[in-house]
Amino acid sequence: MSVVEHVREMASAGLHSNVRLLSGLLLTMSGNNPELFSPSQKYQLLVYHADSLFHDKEYRNAVSKYTMALQQKKALSKTSKVRPSTGNTASTPQSQCLPSEIEVKYKMAECYTMLKQDKDAIAILDGIPSRQRTPKINMMLANLYKKAGQERSSVTSYKEVLRQCPLALDAILGLLSLSVKGAEVASMTINVIQSIPNLDWLSVWIKAYAFVHTGDNTRAINTICSLEKKSLLRDNVDLLGSLADLYFRAGDNKNSILKFEQAQMLDPYLIKGMDVYGYLLAREGRLEDVENLGCRLFNISDQHAEPWVVSGCHSFYSKRYSRALYLGAKAIQLNSNSVQALLEGMVREGRVREGKVREGKGSCSHTCAVGLIECYLASNSIREAMVMANNVYKTLGANAQTLTLLATVCLEDPVTQEKAKTLLDKALTQRPDYIKAVVKKAELLSREQKYEDGIALLRNALANQSDCVLHRILGDFLVAVNEYQEAMDQYSIALSLDPNDQKSLEGMQKMEKEESPTDATQEEDVDDMEGSGEEGDLEGSDSEAAQWADQEQWFGMQ
Repeated sequence: MSVVEHVREMASAGLHSNVRLLSGLLLTMSGNNPELFSPSQKYQLLVYHADSLFHDKEYRNAVSKYTMALQQKKALSKTSKVRPSTGNTASTPQSQCLPSEIEVKYKMAECYTMLKQDKDAIAILDGIPSRQRTPKINMMLANLYKKAGQERSSVTSYKEVLRQCPLALDAILGLLSLSVKGAEVASMTINVIQSIPNLDWLSVWIKAYAFVHTGDNTRAINTICSLEKKSLLRDNVDLLGSLADLYFRAGDNKNSILKFEQAQMLDPYLIKGMDVYGYLLAREGRLEDVENLGCRLFNISDQHAEPWVVSGCHSFYSKRYSRALYLGAKAIQLNSNSVQALLEGMVREGRVREGKVREGKGSCSHTCAVGLIECYLASNSIREAMVMANNVYKTLGANAQTLTLLATVCLEDPVTQEKAKTLLDKALTQRPDYIKAVVKKAELLSREQKYEDGIALLRNALANQSDCVLHRILGDFLVAVNEYQEAMDQYSIALSLDPNDQKSLEGMQKMEKEESPTDATQEEDVDDMEGSGEEGDLEGSDSEAAQWADQEQWFGMQ
């Protein structure tokens, strides 16, 4: 057995550190004596050495060695005769033991993606003839094309993956995300579904995620629930995670938290989606749970963005904004779409320009988009905020959340007030109980001084739920129509739900300081008895004017 064969055996056995040391020494020997090894042996040594560097995550060095190996392979293909090497007595044909040139190019593409050099990765894979591309090469190409915005090429590559492997579910999701019809995708799997028992659920699964990618959250939730209830797919972590994410997109935070909790109970090592779960817990003030979740995720892996985002949420809601900013920046290094903690920290610290720089490319979740839009609005960049809101609307579809988000931006520009009203009406038609839409609609009615309409809207929203903000705003509207006693009741309810709600407390204190109409009348009577009625009328008029001058302060709704 030759020394190169020993290197090959160690590489097959996974002894990467040993391969690196020995192949490095042998390559130095080859450099000092070019006749020592044949061209095929040099090619093998370069590939095995590059593989060991790849294993050690030294990607640039690995690319360099892979490139040298491919150059050696070209020289080898031009040589009709193979020069003998010292101690080489192998009797097997060399073609049977040479590493695949296609596999070498795939490894090079992997290195480039790790180095975030996607264009180079696409270039190296494009150089492989279509007939020689394996499913994993087509899958990588599809993902790279999609990331680069080359949708047509991406669709072609995903379809090629499905042609070779019809049960490649991630490729199916890729096609659905690129607006390929669910029926067309399902037709590519129909043969395998009919030929294998217990796969009848797959067509429903495709239908469910087709709804997901068209933004039809309600039908997506119903379809996935029907799958999850089937005995064979009950308690599937991926389905529960998808349900949790869909409830979150639909603004149903309570059910979202419930599904996330079920998923992590089934899989204590679950990472995917835990950033959103941590964010929702932080929003509810469950900071101890958020801290524990962050520690648990760090113990699982610190190479994913989720634990950094969760810890960033904890820091942000603990008012440690500088730390939240740092943790969010770390999350972005790992995953440019996990920007929630960073954006929130920047909004509070006023670092709006940095927020724009870190916006990144590609799609982001609704939560991330909200953060970006806050950055734009904070810097009065309404046009940029409108572009982002429209992109989210087109990507996620017309649901209550996206309609309200777009309306929020429209409210910032007097020219688009009517459009905001139309969008909010559509949102409330879909979900009459969606609190953010109700709040924004109330804000619009307040601007138009349509207080009676606002009261009707808020009463309807509070019929089946109780929310501090809604009760407080209803109190503000009741003050505007002189319903002081009921306004006081609404402020009291708001404070019972959230004792720390400063605006409700201020509204109540203001009412206690203001004279009620009854007190004013009694004072006028006393003044009349003292013979100064005219002066009393003037004083009452001044008091009323002061009351209406302060009226505007009672409608701070954010």
